[in-house]
Amino acid sequence: MNLTLQHISNIKNNTLQITGSKSETNRVLLLQALYPNIEIENVSNSDDSQLMQKALASSDEVVDIHHAGTAMRFLTAYFAIKEARETVLTGSKRMKERPIEILVDALKQLGCVIHYEEESGYPPIRIQGKQPKTNKVSLQANISSQYISALMLIASSLPEGLEISLEGKVTSVPYITMTLRLLHDIGIEGTYDNNIITIKPTKEVVSKSVVVESDWSSASYFYSIIALSNDASVTLGSYKKESYQGDSSLVEIYKHLGVETIFGENTITLRKVSNAEHQLPTGLDLSNSPDIAQTIVVTCFGLGIGCYLTGLHTLKIKETDRLEALKTEIKKLGGEVHVTEDSLQLEPSSVIHKDILISTYNDHRMAMAFAPLALKTSLSIEDAGVVSKSYPDFWEDLKKLGFKTF
Repeated sequence: MNLTLQHISNIKNNTLQITGSKSETNRVLLLQALYPNIEIENVSNSDDSQLMQKALASSDEVVDIHHAGTAMRFLTAYFAIKEARETVLTGSKRMKERPIEILVDALKQLGCVIHYEEESGYPPIRIQGKQPKTNKVSLQANISSQYISALMLIASSLPEGLEISLEGKVTSVPYITMTLRLLHDIGIEGTYDNNIITIKPTKEVVSKSVVVESDWSSASYFYSIIALSNDASVTLGSYKKESYQGDSSLVEIYKHLGVETIFGENTITLRKVSNAEHQLPTGLDLSNSPDIAQTIVVTCFGLGIGCYLTGLHTLKIKETDRLEALKTEIKKLGGEVHVTEDSLQLEPSSVIHKDILISTYNDHRMAMAFAPLALKTSLSIEDAGVVSKSYPDFWEDLKKLGFKTF
């Protein structure tokens, strides 16, 4: 379904409740599968988290996680240690193009048995669950943090725990830190020091209720909306100042784009700062928060300013090649983008074409990142329902702010 967004001049001030972070939710869901006396509050209603719940509850041999990349990585590790269970883990056409070899090789170091069903290095994979033979593993550090988190999440259930050695410069440190903090929250001991992650074995945890914080990457679209508005504010719940999520860097980044963040009790209020200078630091490194890159680029384009972002190499293997997708769609709108393997440069431009159909490439973040441009022009979003992957209520929440869709 394509959705057309009518050009609006400003938004209505309102308060919105954002669904729980799917990054936190999927981590805690796996921990709950290992330690059933954990309860979870503010569970994400995203497709990815629903697929994760369904997969963990399934006794079928074939488990299809569709587009859910996080679920693919976490479940690979989970099923690998389920003794006497054989599982074929598969997904969508795009999922079969996303590499899994680094995680599979790490699990094989531990003695796990995993075979490729089609192309070597990619899903679908056949997993023969068994207890690992060793408690040490090493892998490259400049990879998707989901590979590392997958190992961390199963580590405490292993007889001797796990020591993970990371080789080189670590990518997306906040996601590793998030995983470690969530382990600590339920009483599992672990450390991360000098590229060595050590997780202690834990047979049982005490009954615990874990409250999932709302998703900061979902909040990014409202930062963009406020930045592109004339004079507006919006309040979002449920958020905390001491967040586990790397995407909370939005607070500092969007100060440069005219947005002030006011923390309340479990809320944030985003407010437009009048007469703000719009200029991002040159070479802004997003290696710790790559999921907000699309939002930032579109915000800058809407403001007519340029930007140069680095640390984006993991965006090449997401739902789509997000760097090339941004380049293509912004060119349609009249902008110019240059990309490398790990960086993106947007040229300043005062031109924004109207009535352009934005392709989304089965990528929820493409749809949501471009939607705020309705404050600058009329546009249409292809396959608008793709937002259900992480934020099913997105279009309804935009309507509450006065966006007009048809």
